[in-house]
Amino acid sequence: MWNEFNIKTFDAETVVYRNGVFCPELSTIVGTDFYENYNRPIHIIYVGEIAGDCRLNVNIFAESQQVFLSVKIKNKKPAFLNIFIKNAGKNSEFRGHVMLENFDNIKFDCTAEHDAPNTTILIKTKLIAEQNSISKLSGTAIIEKNCNAVNSNIGFSALAAKNARIEFLPAQRISSVPNIADHSASIYAPTIEKIEYLRGAGLSGAEVDATLREAFINDFDLF
Repeated sequence: MWNEFNIKTFDAETVVYRNGVFCPELSTIVGTDFYENYNRPIHIIYVGEIAGDCRLNVNIFAESQQVFLSVKIKNKKPAFLNIFIKNAGKNSEFRGHVMLENFDNIKFDCTAEHDAPNTTILIKTKLIAEQNSISKLSGTAIIEKNCNAVNSNIGFSALAAKNARIEFLPAQRISSVPNIADHSASIYAPTIEKIEYLRGAGLSGAEVDATLREAFINDFDLF
């Protein structure tokens, strides 16, 4: 996965999807409903090219389970990706990084539902919006009753071509007192100082653009 998609994995149980299709030969467990606690973290990897309607449901019922999600996809045809996460396992953590590269028309919807106290769902999504593309990104955090002390964070950021169209739709439904309940959305714009520094190092205009793009892709700060 590293050579093909630049996705790092670690000592974990794996669930791998390529082009929206489950890959049993690359996975150590089947399915994304987690009723039992694994001794190792779980790493869900969702990579490749998608088109049409795609969906990923993750349900955590085991206590004190760590689940990580790495998504790196692109679309050259209209696509809809729906990711639904339910964390009903007390003290369980879900942490996700999503990278989308849109060449056409993409709708991305992420729902993060807390169904137990002391749960964590942290998701950061990055979008590269190419020329003439249309992107609609929505995220909903749901904190149910009697689910105190949860950590919820859904963040969006985008690097966009000048004629790309982007819409962010954040929402929250909070019925308990959380530790953290954050939403964020931003458009990445490199500073003049960064551009001048790279040009001063001898990079051409195209090389500056490529370097800034690579920096945007790889700058996934940890939660």
